[in-house]
Amino acid sequence: MTGRKGGSSHRLSSDAPHSVQFFQRHRADDPARSAPGYEFIEACPDKVGDKMLAVLKAVAEAPPKRFAGGGYWEAMHDLMTGWHEVRVDGGKPRRHYRLFCLLDTEAQGADRPALVVVTGMSKALRTTFTESDYSGVRNLGDEYRRRNPRCWLAA
Repeated sequence: MTGRKGGSSHRLSSDAPHSVQFFQRHRADDPARSAPGYEFIEACPDKVGDKMLAVLKAVAEAPPKRFAGGGYWEAMHDLMTGWHEVRVDGGKPRRHYRLFCLLDTEAQGADRPALVVVTGMSKALRTTFTESDYSGVRNLGDEYRRRNPRCWLAA
């Protein structure tokens, strides 16, 4: 079905449990077809990556808007409104690890809404990401939303 601007009017309930999906870049945007969020988790210390995957699973099943998880899952604000982040600290030396996620109820062909892991970043304790860092995250989100059916990493 098509809706405004030729887009999909297919919309799933945000009240339903979500599937966890990893954004995979389209060949036209990245010939290597990287999956930034998945690759970030793989590069994290094992304990941090395991915690992130556990948080993603718990949030998706809750579903996301009902999840109460002690600071591990947070809605973002200002220029990052519409984004959510998974927050885990760890490693040696200790760092802040963040996954940047979107909630997608409009993915064509999906039978459940998706919690989409777009990318991740880490930073030293008590530091902040720059506007340039956040701009890079938003650009990947725009790239993700440009295509429907969505580009997800195959299971």
